[in-house]
Amino acid sequence: MLLNMKQLFDVTGEEKEFSFEISRDELSERVFSASFATPLAVRGRAFNRAGIVQVEFTCCFTLSHVCDRCLKEFEREYSYEFSHVCVRDRSSNDEHIVVENNTLDLNDLAISDSLLQLPTKILCREDCRGLCYVCGQNLNDGECNCS
Repeated sequence: MLLNMKQLFDVTGEEKEFSFEISRDELSERVFSASFATPLAVRGRAFNRAGIVQVEFTCCFTLSHVCDRCLKEFEREYSYEFSHVCVRDRSSNDEHIVVENNTLDLNDLAISDSLLQLPTKILCREDCRGLCYVCGQNLNDGECNCS
């Protein structure tokens, strides 16, 4: 979704709400490191308060994973909140989002924010015991006969 922000930058007090989904097909075309089980739902608002334009939104989605320890397949739901200050041109603060031509691509922003928020180690559960190094038994399902 492309958000035209010209009026937001020009009018103090202006606000725009948005709500949309990024389809699994579009996500699979753009994201190769994750398997989305549901569309990525985005809901939020962009507003100008005292001349500062801010975008706040929530992303909700479900990913299909393979546990890094036991190799079990599972799905997990995620919900993250994000907030960004937007500027028209590059400023001294690298944390601001630069909006070129008064248009912000919310799809790119929501996808990148969501993926960067994910943990680096994906476990099916916090206390996952993994696999036996000798026989490969999933130790979450029971002990093996290895010494």
